[in-house]
This record gives sequence, structure tokens and C-alpha cells, in this order.
Amino acid sequence: MAQITAAEVSKLRKTTGAGMMDCKIALQEAEGNFDKAIEIIRKKGQAVANKRADREASEGVSLAKATADGKFGAIIALNCETDFVAKNEDFIKFGYSILDKALEAKPADLEALKAETINGKVIADLVVEQIGIIGEKIELAYYDKVEAEQVIPYIHHGNKLSTIVGLNKVVDIEVGKDVAMQIAAMSPIAVDENGVSEEVKAKELEIGREQALKEGKPENIVDKIALGKLSKFYKENTLLNQDFTKDSKKTVRQYLQETDKELTTTAFLRYSLNV
Repeated sequence: MAQITAAEVSKLRKTTGAGMMDCKIALQEAEGNFDKAIEIIRKKGQAVANKRADREASEGVSLAKATADGKFGAIIALNCETDFVAKNEDFIKFGYSILDKALEAKPADLEALKAETINGKVIADLVVEQIGIIGEKIELAYYDKVEAEQVIPYIHHGNKLSTIVGLNKVVDIEVGKDVAMQIAAMSPIAVDENGVSEEVKAKELEIGREQALKEGKPENIVDKIALGKLSKFYKENTLLNQDFTKDSKKTVRQYLQETDKELTTTAFLRYSLNV
């Protein structure tokens, strides 16, 4: 059996993130061949992944970040099986390494992000390696992005919920953070009524009509009542029309316009885990 030095074990651990004993065993199996040892660790990850494929990975982290110039932001969700792993510093650090690559490469979608590389390794393969290291099912479950004149991220305490808001002008970052926190708290479905799909509008109108008829309202005013209920739906579920959480006497739109009459939200993202 090849003599394995502590320096070789430490180098493999630094390269793969695997535990010291796992690295030592891999090097022994590889008879000191460093590249073969890496492959052994990767295969171990794939074996664990296959065994745990039917497990539910409902824990994890939802992370948001913007580029230094504030013009591009992204959210990624890295899922695992237990809250214990989700709180592990190395797991969170791994999540941020993927997020940083997303900010650098600006991939089109989740599959494109999985195909990106970090230090010469494909992200999808790195996830498999982490499965072997941690021993739990891990999934890169979500990625999306926002581009705007100013993009501001927000991560709620515990890394379970994150949001990003895009604004059409550069303003005090606290203004954007207020809106990002509004999105976290109130979970709007669109920026305003123009962003609500025709399918959702039709469904809400149908619900409004059915409620009015059940209440015994005359048929000639049922459509008017349904439109009124739709307006209420917009107020409760679209960002700019919602009551501002820090001051319910004004809407989010009014709050933004107090800062700048032309200021508005152009896009937002919200992703939560068990929230």
C-alpha cells in the first residue's frame, strides 16, 4: 500500500471538501494517485446520490445577491434533507460559491447554471461530490435573475427566504431594501395589475360572480361586483398596490413616489423554503 502523507490528505481535502478520513481512504484506494482519489470521492457521491434519490430535500438555503455595480441580481436555492446541514457553514459557503458564479456568468436558466464551472469543475458534479461528503440528498433547486438600473437583494433571517427587487432608478439602498422586505412579508404575485395573467384575472372574476350570486345579488350588477372584487385582489396581491408594511396609510407605489415621482419597481423575485 502506498504511503500517504498528511500533506497529500490535506491537499485532497482542500480540493474536494471531503473529510480527512475520507480523503485518506480515497488516496489509499488510489495508491497515492491524486486524480484517481478525486474520482473515487466523486463516485462515492454518485453512489450516495443514487441511494438517496427518493429522499425529500425540503430544507436548505435560499440566497440572494447583486453584482458590485447593482445592475444584476440572482437568487439560488440549494436544498438538503435536514436543517442541521442547512445551517452548516460549509454548506452555506458552497451555496454562495454557486451564487457568485451565477452573478459572474449570468446563465440563462437553472440548467445553464448547473453546466457552469467553478475551479474547473462542473457545478452539477460539485453537487454530487457534496452529496458524498455530507451524506444527504442535495439539489440545486432554483435559480432566477433580475436586471435593472438598480437591483437590491434581501435575505430573511435563517436563509430560508430571499427576495430581489429591480428599480428603474438608482436611489438610497434603504428604499430598495424596504421594498425587498415588503416582497418577503407580503408575497405579491406581480408588480401591478398589468403583470397579472389573463387566466388569473378570469378566475378571480369568476369567483367574484359566484360569490355575488350566492349572496343573492341581482344578476344585472353581478359583473360590477366581480370587478370590484378584482380591484381588491389587485390591492392585496400586486406589489405597487399593496399597503406599505411600514406605513399602511400609503401604498408601495406612493412610498416610492415620495422618494422620486418617477421611481417604480420593474421586476422582483421571491423564493422561500418552508416559509
